[in-house]
Amino acid sequence: MAAIKVKGHEFAAVVIKDSFDRRALQYKNKIITTLRKIGLTADDIDVELEANAAKNAPASASWYIDGHHLHFSYKSGRKYVENLYIVLKVIELEANALLAGQRTQEEFIREFSEDKDFEHKRKEARETLGVAPDVLDIKHIDSSYKALAKKYHPDMPGGNAEKFKKINHAHKILKRELQ
Repeated sequence: MAAIKVKGHEFAAVVIKDSFDRRALQYKNKIITTLRKIGLTADDIDVELEANAAKNAPASASWYIDGHHLHFSYKSGRKYVENLYIVLKVIELEANALLAGQRTQEEFIREFSEDKDFEHKRKEARETLGVAPDVLDIKHIDSSYKALAKKYHPDMPGGNAEKFKKINHAHKILKRELQ
């Protein structure tokens, strides 16, 4: 079975071949149960299920802790249910690290903290780097970033410091999403 690495965690990837909607509901419930272990209530947590869990769609979970809006999404899998599994695994690993004292609450919050308009920022970042809205290949994104950073670096002829900063910021946004 292939291993997958997300947010510094490595675990076995899962290929789901049947019972997509039922499994998606199970994963949603496990996400809620995991976040309840760190003191949240079901009202603090939002995991919207896709109507067709076999569909190729991103999965995400959002929750509030100490006035912070936290969010994690994943969309590199072939099916929504597989993406939701990745969301579950990352949240489980991070919550368990918090409960075991390997992470502070501040580190946990920082790991998942997102602005409410995060999807819009990701779209803008892809536009800035000149990649398609559905590109998830970090190597392709890095390649585009490097070419633009070289072109607009302030030390280069025709360089533009403001454009260079915008390119760097866009790259950071997408790296955070995909790593």
